Amino acid sequence: MNASLALVAIMAVLFAVGVYLLLERSMTRVLLGFLLVGNATNLLILIASGPAGAAPFFGEEGAMADPLPQAFVLTSIVITFGISAFLMALIYRSWRLAHADDVQDDAEDVAVGRRGASVAAEREVEGDDTEFGTRATAAVSTALDLDEQERLQDQESITEQLRLRELMEDRDGDPWAR
Repeated sequence: MNASLALVAIMAVLFAVGVYLLLERSMTRVLLGFLLVGNATNLLILIASGPAGAAPFFGEEGAMADPLPQAFVLTSIVITFGISAFLMALIYRSWRLAHADDVQDDAEDVAVGRRGASVAAEREVEGDDTEFGTRATAAVSTALDLDEQERLQDQESITEQLRLRELMEDRDGDPWAR
């Protein structure tokens, strides 16, 4: 494989600058970083595809180019275009609503992240602001919290069944009579 050193260097610079811009808080810079990373990926695919050759037509002699990397690059271009259009719509909407291009930290999200809340420790929320009702639960919880909740629910279920059985025995003397 004879990859041009200049193409490899350009690709590396595009990746480096693109990742740097993706880590910024400005939505416009994130968009530019995404475009640079997309172009660097296209260059990587073309460099890795091997040497150039003739078009792969039936009946031609000689070295032919592989059409698969070219199809990958075209697909990548379409995907990059679609995501870029979506990001531009987000940037436009953000500018129209807040006249700001920077993404700000939400104070409550930072507080929740610092306290290490679990599903069981979440506080009640006033009003019905979620699709899950008035109890807001953490989106991500540890397996221990889920196991503990499942164990408590099982205990409550067994306790309820025992209580119902005792009520039936007290009422009729025969727990299985209807």
